[in-house]
Amino acid sequence: MPTYEYECQTCHERVEAVQKFSEPSLTICPLCGGELRKVFSAVGIVFKGSGFYKNDSRPSEKSPSKTSASAESTPSTPSTSTAPTPAPSPAPSATPAPTPTTKTPSTD
Repeated sequence: MPTYEYECQTCHERVEAVQKFSEPSLTICPLCGGELRKVFSAVGIVFKGSGFYKNDSRPSEKSPSKTSASAESTPSTPSTSTAPTPAPSPAPSATPAPTPTTKTPSTD
């Protein structure tokens, strides 16, 4: 059974009532006897089962035939560089790293 929320027009108190669809709406405030009106608000929705999320309906890997077909249908634009983009360098740490020292062989 659904839960309905009512607000009194006189004292502005809110009242919840669990009612059947076929039952008439409440009209009298149980606290002050004023007029009640239904309050409509957003309904919470819970999606249960599969098929509702982005990764539920997609294959885990792209098939080679789809990628070649999409490459043929999309006009190619000339690129200025064919080299891959370098990975960003890590941020410098707060303490400097020790500088490496090179030992020169002695001629004794």
